[in-house]
Amino acid sequence: MREYRIRNVLPCLVIGLVACAARGNQTLSLDKIKLPPGFSISIYATGVPNAREMALGSNGTLFAGSMNAGNVYAVVDHNNDNRADEVIKIANGLNMPSGIAFRNGSLYVAEVSRVTRYDNIEAQLKNPPKPVIVNDKFPHETHHGWKFIAFGPDGLLYVPVGAPCNVCRPDERHAVINRMNADGSGLEVFASGIRNTVGFDWHPQTKELWFTDNGRDNLGDKIPPDELNYAPRKGMNFGFPDCHAGAITDPDVGREPCHKFTPPAINLGPHVAAIGMRFYTGTMFPPEYRNQIFIAEHGSWNRSTPIGYRITLVRLEGTRAVKYEPFAEGWLQGTRPWGRPADVLVMPDGALLVSDDEAGVIYRITYKNEI
Repeated sequence: MREYRIRNVLPCLVIGLVACAARGNQTLSLDKIKLPPGFSISIYATGVPNAREMALGSNGTLFAGSMNAGNVYAVVDHNNDNRADEVIKIANGLNMPSGIAFRNGSLYVAEVSRVTRYDNIEAQLKNPPKPVIVNDKFPHETHHGWKFIAFGPDGLLYVPVGAPCNVCRPDERHAVINRMNADGSGLEVFASGIRNTVGFDWHPQTKELWFTDNGRDNLGDKIPPDELNYAPRKGMNFGFPDCHAGAITDPDVGREPCHKFTPPAINLGPHVAAIGMRFYTGTMFPPEYRNQIFIAEHGSWNRSTPIGYRITLVRLEGTRAVKYEPFAEGWLQGTRPWGRPADVLVMPDGALLVSDDEAGVIYRITYKNEI
């Protein structure tokens, strides 16, 4: 059995029935992870506490944000053996720096109320420059205040702001995906009615936006589902707080009928906490995976029976999502999780990286045709 023992320094985050996996010296038994035939999983990096969104620098440096740890990391594979040799903390003491993006030599970091930029970062990982404020005008609420950010094909930086509540009727600054110029100017709302998206990407061919959205809590185990949404143009409203999953009127604050809003492209599992997502653009995996969507499901925190804690796959036909299925699972053993996938990232060689903010590691999923 392939086992890796790591030292996890994060405090236990026990919520509801979810068992915390961070218990001092922790064993990661990768044989528990079930994958389709031909796929395998290995450890790419350890010692990345609370690893969340990932971004790749132009010189091959992997960057990772965090949420509760308050850090940003550079993960370096010096000898190109597909396993990191060094993890460098390039920033600490930040306010939920979950979201990061890389562009033109600079690393962009999203905290709750601001986005900053670290210029020429790959040349000075151990002596990072002072961050430049890009935009510090975002709301300060920490409830759904952490962010996933990315540059779109239009060259604009997309920055979401979640609802400051489980369910409420927020002002126009919340429950949206914004976009702005790389210097922070020109901030505008791209899409609205979005409770909390912590993952999005653009179709490699159509250049249109797809994003995950987490459904509200306290309506029971089975409703509402999380969502995968499709936003091909500016100005679309996806229903929050009036409507969930395209057809469920909110019993507390709903007042507008669901037909007024854009329905999900496909409903996901209820409370799976679908967050980081990417289109697969590599060539290592079989052709049927090309331009399909991988989603990191962080896992439920308040279901009577936990679900999620896995990587799922949504298959597309054109602009239609036609199938939702597990791809990698096993981080949840019974009702006890030992890891929580937070983001996925396609590497230049076609491998799929998976960050785990519970175990503080980054995995590498590869494919080899054994026939």
